[in-house]
This record gives sequence, structure tokens and C-alpha cells, in this order.
Amino acid sequence: MDEDGEQLGVLDTRDALDRARERGLDLVEVAPNADPPVCKIMDYGKFKFQQQKKLQEAKKKQTVIKIKEVKFRPKTDEHDYQTKLKQIVKFLEGGDRCKVTVFFRGREIVHKDRGVLVLDRVVEDTQELAKVESKPVAEGRTMTMMLAPGKK
Repeated sequence: MDEDGEQLGVLDTRDALDRARERGLDLVEVAPNADPPVCKIMDYGKFKFQQQKKLQEAKKKQTVIKIKEVKFRPKTDEHDYQTKLKQIVKFLEGGDRCKVTVFFRGREIVHKDRGVLVLDRVVEDTQELAKVESKPVAEGRTMTMMLAPGKK
């Protein structure tokens, strides 16, 4: 194939190289496994540059979703709860997923029901802009739940 995309047909390798040199271009093997192998006359440096630009554009357009974590305690007071809830809302509006953790210390581990109540309250307060990605799970002294931005 030539630089305009037109098919030249089956050529001898030397003839193809001569044609490429006449035009000041390179002979690049495009499909080596084909029978016969397909080669194209092109400016290889320019081709590599364009590929690199396409990769950069694709990288710019991709969004990275981060996981933010907010920790509560079973005895978290109302004002502290509201402050942490504002952080959760900010994270979700920013497009990030949020991990909500209730941490139990000492004898608090006996009252896991209080931790479930805290997590249920968070779900209820964020139901307009978030969906529960994973239900509350108890692991050792922590109880975690994942919220994902969803409903808008």
C-alpha cells in the first residue's frame, strides 16, 4: 500500500523499498502474518508521533475513581456525625466512591447493633445521591460499607 492508502499489489521487497526511498518515506510491515506479508509506505516517525498523541488524549479522557474513607464510632455525637456526613456528600458529588467505617473500641464490640444503626442512618441521609455498593460487613473490630455515586 502507498501513503494514500491505495493498493499497489504484490511487489518484490526491493521494488517496494525503491518506491519508498523515491518518495522519501519508510517501508513498514503492517501485517507480518499475512500471506504475503502486507507492507505500507509511510513516514514512520510521523506515525509513531500520532500514535503517542492518541494515547495521551485517551489518558486525558479517562477518569480515575478514588475510594475515600470516613470513620465513625458507635457513640459519634450529632455535630461530628453531620460534619462527617458533609464529607461523604462532598466525596460522592466529586465522583469518588466512599468507604464508611464504624470502628469499635474496647467493650463497644458487644453493641454491634449501634454500628448498624449508624450505617443505616448514613444510607438514609445519602439516599438521594448515592447507592449502596456493598452492605455492612463486620470484620474484627470494624464494620464497613461502600457507597458509590449514583442517583442524581
